[in-house]
Amino acid sequence: METLVQVPAWVKERREHASRRFAEVGFPTTRNEDWRFTNVSPIAEAKFAPAHGTFKQAASLIASVNVPGAVRLAIVNGEFVAALSDLSTLPKGLRIAGLRDGARDGTDGLEVHLGKVFNIDAHPFAALNTSMLDDGVALFIASGAVIETPIHIVTVTGSDGGAVTAHPRVLVVAGDHSQVRIGHTFIGVTDSVYFNNSVAEVVVGEGAIVDYYTDQRESDQAFHVANLQAHVSAKGVFASHAFATGAKIMRHDIGIGLKGEGADCTMNGVYLADGERLLDTHTSLDHAMPHCTSHELYKGILAGKSKAVFNGRIIVRLDAQKTNAKQTNRALLLSDDATINSNPQLEIFADDVKCTHGAAVGQLDEEAMFYLQARGLNRAEARDMLLHAFAGEVIEGVKIPALREQIEANFFATLARDIEGRS
Repeated sequence: METLVQVPAWVKERREHASRRFAEVGFPTTRNEDWRFTNVSPIAEAKFAPAHGTFKQAASLIASVNVPGAVRLAIVNGEFVAALSDLSTLPKGLRIAGLRDGARDGTDGLEVHLGKVFNIDAHPFAALNTSMLDDGVALFIASGAVIETPIHIVTVTGSDGGAVTAHPRVLVVAGDHSQVRIGHTFIGVTDSVYFNNSVAEVVVGEGAIVDYYTDQRESDQAFHVANLQAHVSAKGVFASHAFATGAKIMRHDIGIGLKGEGADCTMNGVYLADGERLLDTHTSLDHAMPHCTSHELYKGILAGKSKAVFNGRIIVRLDAQKTNAKQTNRALLLSDDATINSNPQLEIFADDVKCTHGAAVGQLDEEAMFYLQARGLNRAEARDMLLHAFAGEVIEGVKIPALREQIEANFFATLARDIEGRS
């Protein structure tokens, strides 16, 4: 990390404010309502060394998730690494800034948005991230620009030895009536222990369209906390699709604020857990203005002794008349020892709205299994076909074909590890 003398005053102020806040609240415990099913003491009590710079496997890990034709932005241990990025196809209307250099330069508008898209008081791990604010990457899409080339952010965490922690940061600012598709892959050294504490902020301008795909495939021994927050202006469209197949403990907070009339949001996800892993997803949709719509579909597949948490909150403010919001959470338990805590929440303060939510937890449909087996499939093949269909509904929503194929291949390769037999 750079010395304080080299850091702009506004960055220093935000670090210090976040540091004070984290010192006040510390790591959340199960006494906190939003964390009552997720014990983060393995993170709080571990001795992680701060990660610095690249490591031997970083380049090969980045290459293993390459998306052909995309603008690749590499973040290694929280630092933007231009040498491992691919900026050769940088399209007109897209500006890339390393947060460290951009903050120093002062011309990219970072000060206006960085750390301003979320309430730091409500997110202790985001406060911890901001207290360590040093580097990362910012994307600026010019007003009216339609970026056909997909953007692929690859966040890599690890070391050549020993457990480390990193606090990567991403900022996306999409100008009015612009369009962009962004994939964000999280990966690390296989079977290694590390802690990745990520924050991404997205500002969607008036009439802009932003698709954001999160692909979390960390080490099964890693700890992964990610916070994605977005503000959507009038008639803006934001879509979040989140996929998770890794980490020993994962916490994913996604908060979308519909801040302008006629804004629209899609928030979908699918996760797969086995062994004794814990995957926790908390989503929040804030309908603050009239005539906004939101659609949310989350699915989970759990085996072994794994645990999942889904907490989906929809808030409809007093002035948000004509809101249309739908939330659905479904989970399949493939073993008797797998568990999920599902808690859909609706807080409605307006009277002219259409809001629905539902949660369903069950096992594979035995009638469907019997039907497929009667047509020549064995039980494992029938199971896999049904699980493919279950997850495929969400995976098909990825509009970057090469990334979609990669996510699908990873998801079903993970599924093929005979997850029913793992404990």
